Amino acid sequence: MTKDILFEVRGHAGFITLNRPKALNALTHDMAIALARQLAAWETDDHVRHVVIRGAGEKAFCAGGDIRNLYDAKQAGKTDGLSDFFQDEYRLNQRIKSYPKPYIALIDGIVMGGGVGVSVHGSHRVGTENMMFSMPEVGIGFFPDVGGTYFLPRMPKSTGIYCALSAGRLKQADALATGVLTHAVSREKLSELESALETAEDVDALLASFSADTGPAPLMERAEQVDRIFGLGSVGEILSALEVEADEWATKTAATIRSRSPTSVRVAFEQMQRGAKLDFTECMKLEFRIVNEVLRQQDFYEGVRAVLLDRDQSPNWQPATLEEVDTKALEAYFEEPDCGDLTF
Repeated sequence: MTKDILFEVRGHAGFITLNRPKALNALTHDMAIALARQLAAWETDDHVRHVVIRGAGEKAFCAGGDIRNLYDAKQAGKTDGLSDFFQDEYRLNQRIKSYPKPYIALIDGIVMGGGVGVSVHGSHRVGTENMMFSMPEVGIGFFPDVGGTYFLPRMPKSTGIYCALSAGRLKQADALATGVLTHAVSREKLSELESALETAEDVDALLASFSADTGPAPLMERAEQVDRIFGLGSVGEILSALEVEADEWATKTAATIRSRSPTSVRVAFEQMQRGAKLDFTECMKLEFRIVNEVLRQQDFYEGVRAVLLDRDQSPNWQPATLEEVDTKALEAYFEEPDCGDLTF
């Protein structure tokens, strides 16, 4: 077991605390394994009626997966087993998606990447006005994984495709309107809600009683515009439409997409198109195919260097532009990897 994730039963609720506040509760491989084991144990424990997951500290629920070790391993010439973390993380996502008991994520602060994977697939996602959702992976040469293949294309009005390609950020109101959240709560009421969950007989009724007014939802206010643009059939068409639109939002969004890894943007778009037609298990298998190819290529390691390590924000993407990405080369991201497809 690891002190980076804590488990306790209070009343008839199993509580999980992601306990790396200095690292914004980023999910490690050991944490993913420990969480999966504990969920398996609680699944058959009649004393535990529902599960609650939260993040320690005030800054983040969970700001993604701890990927520094992957970069270090690659730099050291270690290439075997790089996808092991993702194999276990994706199996964890599947367990949460199919969990037979209420699984309640209390989201306060940043929730990105791996943090989305341990929250959005649960039955109840409760966010405060301090939450900020994002899937920023294309900015580090990666792709929106942890079940993004499934839930992003199912968000209304192509908002999930917008998030996937631009790493767009959603606050509480937009997160609720797009289905990232199922409930909104005031941050000042979060501790009271947590205590009430210890003995709650009806989780839905309890959460409804804590419901908070979220105010306006900026992205959803332009939902028709988002859908008109991001519902188009290719990245090129989307960028052209953004450039024609030429308002401040469209201009900024186009510039943002062009600054991301061109390969990742193209992969993410194709991922969204395929994911819309697949069930959850098939989506996770697809993500495992993609991640194995991503780990073979250089953009991911260059993105980690530029954004997370050196922080010069000047990645040298290869290829450097969307127009240079070889469409045939993209096929490798969707083929069965040498290690075989993900199994459950």
